[in-house]
Amino acid sequence: MLQHRLFVYIDQIARSGSIRKAAERLHISASAINRQLIALEEELGTPLFQRLPRKMILTAAGEALIHHVRQSFKEIEIAQMKIEELKGLRRGEVTVAMMSGLAANLIPRVAAEFRRANPRVKLLLQQLTTGENITNAVASGEADLGIGFDFELQPVHRNIASVPVRLGAVVGSGHPLAEKSSLRLSDCLPYPVVIADKSMVIRPYLNEVFARASITLQAVIETNSIEVMRQSAMMDQTLTFLTPIDIESDQRSGRLIYIPVRELAQHTQTLMLIGHDRGTSAIGSVFAETIKGMMSGLV
Repeated sequence: MLQHRLFVYIDQIARSGSIRKAAERLHISASAINRQLIALEEELGTPLFQRLPRKMILTAAGEALIHHVRQSFKEIEIAQMKIEELKGLRRGEVTVAMMSGLAANLIPRVAAEFRRANPRVKLLLQQLTTGENITNAVASGEADLGIGFDFELQPVHRNIASVPVRLGAVVGSGHPLAEKSSLRLSDCLPYPVVIADKSMVIRPYLNEVFARASITLQAVIETNSIEVMRQSAMMDQTLTFLTPIDIESDQRSGRLIYIPVRELAQHTQTLMLIGHDRGTSAIGSVFAETIKGMMSGLV
């Protein structure tokens, strides 16, 4: 505790540039801080601060020490969080970057399950437009976890979990094709189609399949919104191409129907949960395990 208190003194002097200001912030006498600083400098055999007329500036030795001090503070915070978790008092924040199709189905369901067990944890759920945005957010530390389809990973990423999913035709319950157990691409052509635009990971799969089948698709709507695709299928009797994960809640309620398409049967996307290779917080790992459990039920 004495060493930690001294570290706090040094950190405050470095931040404020003054023993007097550090003393005011810490509610302790300036002379007490100065005595301890002098004693430490004598013990180390080198000054930690340059004492200028109006400011105190870290020396090279002080810079080396302050890096250790602040790293120690971070390690103490992590240890305290883990101790709280062991005591059953889980708290903190977890930031998850996700693709749009997961925002209406999988992630809210996972969040509800996680929150029941961890009511003191705050979830920051961010919908980003592209897989690159998500992988960049995880790489930079802006997000603890990322979830979406077919990420291009870098060495800094860790693939925590992945499951294959298949694109198929999606229609509303009143659509003429709703009773079909499977389709061919040619069966879809007579009906108005809403398709993912070129910014979405779905589109390359569809382009490849249609080109192989020598079919030119004439879409009535192109969009980068899974929500638009879902709502159009329900409200406008259009046909679209999505995965079962994209329409999970609508399938359960009977509003939307997923129909396998033979030409798409061999073309799987991969739903991926990723983190940073250095790991995440303890509570972030708990949330990752909750997502993994939900993903395993999709296979």
